[in-house]
Amino acid sequence: MAQLTVTARGRVTLKKEVLQHLGIRPGEKIELDLLPDGRGMLQAARQTRSMADFVGLLAGRIHKVASLEEINAAAAQGWGGKD
Repeated sequence: MAQLTVTARGRVTLKKEVLQHLGIRPGEKIELDLLPDGRGMLQAARQTRSMADFVGLLAGRIHKVASLEEINAAAAQGWGGKD
């Protein structure tokens, strides 16, 4: 069990081993769930992403722009089991 010290200002510094165990890297957030009997559960915060973030991943990485008709045709072939 890791022991942490609370400063006079109410702050706690998590040790490197604790952060590594939780899979938390610098700049990431931590969630603390308060449980009954004065307990808490600490874990890495789950990052939520939007559809705009997903679409933005491809920005500037493709050179050909497909028309809506080309996209629909490709999707239809994929759903039809054709190569």
